[in-house]
Amino acid sequence: QLQLVESGGALVQPGGSLRLSCAASGFTLDSYAIGWFRQAPGKEREGVSCISYASVNADYADSVKGRFTISRDDAKNTIYLQMNGLKPEDTAVYYCAADRRSYRTVCTIHNSPGLYDPWGPGTQVTVSS
Repeated sequence: QLQLVESGGALVQPGGSLRLSCAASGFTLDSYAIGWFRQAPGKEREGVSCISYASVNADYADSVKGRFTISRDDAKNTIYLQMNGLKPEDTAVYYCAADRRSYRTVCTIHNSPGLYDPWGPGTQVTVSS
């Protein structure tokens, strides 16, 4: 069974940092672009960041540029999202997902979520004092 599982979400104060992890089981991530998405209460799911196959490129939402960094460790079958300078508006459930089209050397956070499968169950990030 193909699965992704996110971890690392927590309650953190504004200005703090978190590192989210996305681990795969049942398949290897190294052939796929991976996206991070988030959904806040009452809002639509939005793309936060993505990293292409072989780390050729990465893309970020304007709201997180300069604060978040995506990376991949294919040897560990894991994708990371380092989040610094967290703001209350970053509060959301964060999801990772694999672009179902393999070997994509270009990714964009504007891709439709429908292009991604599988998805993880999400991890909660809360930024509050």
